[in-house]
Amino acid sequence: EIDELEEFITDVPKKINEGIKNGEKVIIEGSQGFGLSLYFGTYPYVTSKDVTASSLAADVGVGPTSVDEVVLVFKSFVSRVGAGPFPTEMSPEEAEAKGIAETATVTGRKRRIGEFDFDLANRSAMINGATQLALTNVDRLFDGNKGVKEYEELTKDAKKFIEKVEQNIGTPVTLVSTGPDTEDTLDLRSEKL
Repeated sequence: EIDELEEFITDVPKKINEGIKNGEKVIIEGSQGFGLSLYFGTYPYVTSKDVTASSLAADVGVGPTSVDEVVLVFKSFVSRVGAGPFPTEMSPEEAEAKGIAETATVTGRKRRIGEFDFDLANRSAMINGATQLALTNVDRLFDGNKGVKEYEELTKDAKKFIEKVEQNIGTPVTLVSTGPDTEDTLDLRSEKL
């Protein structure tokens, strides 16, 4: 109804599916963490919708047979704002000592911090049909990894953690973040896929 917006409006499912049919690469990016999924999260401490890969694809009109890869992004430690179950939670003092304490960007509240939750990660990988994993904040969890550009340069502890995640979940870790910049990412896809 507003003419100025007309050039920004399209039939999203049609446009995306035409792109897929023509061999274009399409990325569907989700928001919120799996633990906040309305259906599979820690109800009632959830968001207002399902945030799984299948729902994200459906939200933009893409059917399941058109999805080639599902990349789950895991932070190397778990964080949560507000109430709700948190089996791996550590004390604020421990998080501070490890250098992984965080503050929520919108609310300014201190985030609750916990160890990597392998049970939650496995459930997420199963329900989302993960084909690849990305690990962020490896540099914050393990000293000596900030800005590392090659897998071989990662510390022994960081490599052990990545291997443990892969073995426990049964899905390759193909992307590893070692800092806040886009360039601070190890891309292991050519080696692992």
